[in-house]
Amino acid sequence: MINLTPAAVKAVQRFIRGSETPVIGLRLTISGGGCSGLQYGMKLENEKADDDWEMEVDGVKLLVDAMTMPMIDNVTVDFVDTLTHTGFKFDNPNASAQCSCGSSFSV
Repeated sequence: MINLTPAAVKAVQRFIRGSETPVIGLRLTISGGGCSGLQYGMKLENEKADDDWEMEVDGVKLLVDAMTMPMIDNVTVDFVDTLTHTGFKFDNPNASAQCSCGSSFSV
């Protein structure tokens, strides 16, 4: 299960509305990088892959591939807008370490 805060839902819906191409949902990904070794990624998606987990949270369809799902199961995604940071922040209970900005982690 993936959790989205109300602020994250509003931000994703705003990005979907502003897309110039058809969007079926938001893809969450993990890749190597960031200060803690792994980094989160998000992209608006126009098709579902065969191995995707698909879920809907407050009207937002999320797509996660089978290899990524165990690393982000039960993650909470927030959208923050402060003087020092604007963007998505991830709170991942599966992470053994996480950078202070909430953009990368290790397991």
